[in-house]
Amino acid sequence: MLIQKYTFGCGDRFAHQGQAQLDAILQARDAGIDVFPVWNKSNREHTIVQSKPDDLRAEADAAVAALGWKGAYYVDADHIGLKTVDAFLVASDFYTLDVADFTGSAADSDSIECFTGGMRKYLGGLAIPGIERPFELSEDSVRATARKFLLATQEAGRIYRHIEAKKGRGDFVTEVSVDETDTPQTPIELFLILAMLAAEDIPVQTIAPKFSGRFNKGVDYVGDLAQFEKEFDEDLHVIAFAICEFGLPETLKLSVHSGSDKFSIYPIINRLLKKHDAGLHVKTAGTTWLEEVIGLAESGGTGLVLAKEIYAGAHDRCDELCAPYATVIDIAKDRLPDPKDVAGWTSAQFANALRHDPANPACNPDFRQLIHVGFKIAAGMKARYTDALKANEEIIARNVTDNLFRRHIQPIFGTHA
Repeated sequence: MLIQKYTFGCGDRFAHQGQAQLDAILQARDAGIDVFPVWNKSNREHTIVQSKPDDLRAEADAAVAALGWKGAYYVDADHIGLKTVDAFLVASDFYTLDVADFTGSAADSDSIECFTGGMRKYLGGLAIPGIERPFELSEDSVRATARKFLLATQEAGRIYRHIEAKKGRGDFVTEVSVDETDTPQTPIELFLILAMLAAEDIPVQTIAPKFSGRFNKGVDYVGDLAQFEKEFDEDLHVIAFAICEFGLPETLKLSVHSGSDKFSIYPIINRLLKKHDAGLHVKTAGTTWLEEVIGLAESGGTGLVLAKEIYAGAHDRCDELCAPYATVIDIAKDRLPDPKDVAGWTSAQFANALRHDPANPACNPDFRQLIHVGFKIAAGMKARYTDALKANEEIIARNVTDNLFRRHIQPIFGTHA
């Protein structure tokens, strides 16, 4: 199973927007953008909304059947480990291996020395084609990188082999996530991580490194754009070199996590993808949930009441809801509107505050981030929330589709960014 050049991760918290998401992919096709959908959902999200991986598979299959999609599509077991993967083995054909808990802990000394010895041919000035400066690589620097990442890649190997034993080699796509670390990986660290994954015989097809800057949930990138461009460009060169050096799949490509709403870096990504003729996977899970709430607000009546109730509940439980996402949100509580004031808002006021439109002075990133992590409030409403989604399907679908196609797919992958 070889992944296509451009793939788009479109998670769906409540499994009601499959057709609206796929409609965005179809609009992309009509615009000449050859992109393929990947429906993704993590074990944590399934636990919160009390769904199962089979539900996501059913949503994807139903959307494909309803809209007559003829291309490849995937269901991603997002951020899984050995403790959680078994529940996804039937439904998923894409696995994002999350080894964050093992990054920074050292493997046994024999493994570290074995890997270090295997890299001797690269010691000295390592020239990676396309990158102007050579990288000075010493035994000590290889050993230091191995201490940080080798145990994590060994764990990725264990997870991969567990899946392979159940599904068969070549019958699924493997992604490895190394983005949840304290500091961005340097190009040479990424090169060595790929060497470690190759040594584990993992046919990795997408890898999610950590870039500099902040990739907060549901809001724009915060960081040095020139530095991001340099890192992304060099990582693409590293991947092309590592494919040849280590015999990794030719389909190997970068994956950008928390990729939704990063409007300022989309032109950079678009330009570099075309410069390198490279592929990309990007994950945009939470943006669909936010468009649901926007659609409810715009619908007025009981939909608007429900949207206000979700915000009030999230505001009351702010610390609890934010804690699991502390590394990927920045919320200034003094910029959060009082729920009593929000209770008096019109549909337009609520939608304008929530919609990610930096040109609109009413847009409130703090309000948006809080609702982003507040889907647990809607999950607690159970049928009351999902019934509202059904009752307001048309207006919600219009928001979901437009957001994914016009604000995400087109600027990332389109001919004219």
